[in-house]
Amino acid sequence: MADKLAKMRTKFVKNVSVEIIKQLLDYLLDEKILNDGEKNSIMEGNQMTSDKARQLIDTVKKKGNTASNKLISHLQECDPTLYENLCCGVIVKSAVQESQVPNEPQEWSPTLRKTTYAFWKDKQNKKDVYPVTLISSKNRVALLITNITFEDESHNRNGAAKDEEDTEKLLNDLGYEVVKHTNLTAKQMDDALVKFSKHPKLKETDSVFVVIMSHGKRGVVCGVKSNPFSEEERDELPIDNIYNHLNAQNCPYLVNKPKIIIIQACRGKESGKVPKFDSVMADGAIVKDAIEYIHKEKDFSSLLSSTPDTPSYRHKTKGSFLIQFIVEVFNNFAHDTNIDELFRKVMQRFEELESKFKQMPTKDRCTLTRNFFLFPGLNQMS
Repeated sequence: MADKLAKMRTKFVKNVSVEIIKQLLDYLLDEKILNDGEKNSIMEGNQMTSDKARQLIDTVKKKGNTASNKLISHLQECDPTLYENLCCGVIVKSAVQESQVPNEPQEWSPTLRKTTYAFWKDKQNKKDVYPVTLISSKNRVALLITNITFEDESHNRNGAAKDEEDTEKLLNDLGYEVVKHTNLTAKQMDDALVKFSKHPKLKETDSVFVVIMSHGKRGVVCGVKSNPFSEEERDELPIDNIYNHLNAQNCPYLVNKPKIIIIQACRGKESGKVPKFDSVMADGAIVKDAIEYIHKEKDFSSLLSSTPDTPSYRHKTKGSFLIQFIVEVFNNFAHDTNIDELFRKVMQRFEELESKFKQMPTKDRCTLTRNFFLFPGLNQMS
């Protein structure tokens, strides 16, 4: 592969743009092919774009076939036209694909892959894609509510702190400012939703995430004063409230903008086993339009951690299967995959799960009318 890189060197140096060089450097830095010193040397030590390109290709070539393969693969992603013009021949497999044994899952990247400027640019002004601009990507905001410690300690959700940590990191990496709350009653959760619906950034953002993790029953999320096994001790937030507070009537700044809802809710006492039952609620009721010219509930996409009335699972130290798989899928595919397809890939991960603990997330009340791409890393582009 280093030989192939050497053969394309002359045309690469002559034709590559400085923007593509920057994107390639970001990828190679994330994958630890290059270090900060090498990246800075390439960008700051050369005034001419051709010199930057020359040093980049020479540096990577010296690192061997794996590094060379990754550079070529990322070039194909960043600038397909240039890739074809360089006459690379057959499509180059990534280093992960080359080492992959047939029928075995690929090695998942632990960090979020960034989108390319070329991919984002290609999606601009397409009628079937929700608009995301450089400005809107810098004004994203998300709401994260995690109930971990309950009034009755026997209902504490061990492992939920890991879910909170992983979810916050993923949302931050995707460019969202996270409004975070922990251990709320149902009333406090409802108040947090109302306050979030008036957040000043909603006017400029292109989308929002709302993630709620707690105990729950069908159609409700439990507050910290609730006993999920008692019909008498109720401290419950109706899931309908989430949609009502963010719909067109109550939150006009989010009209025609994607609103992504993720609910991980559990039911059951600590059993002493490593996984713990979580339960998910899904209310399939269709909400009628309440405004004549604007759909009251539109542009939502929701993922609930299991089908109605069935359990989901949480590891006591690693967190829930749902959040683990969301992080894995988003890290590896969000750079060029729309949200509906991302959720489908998460569901596939459960289908492939080799475990006696069977669980299947469900998409609910999905009213997206276009494809929504997250374009991770766009907020860092100038």
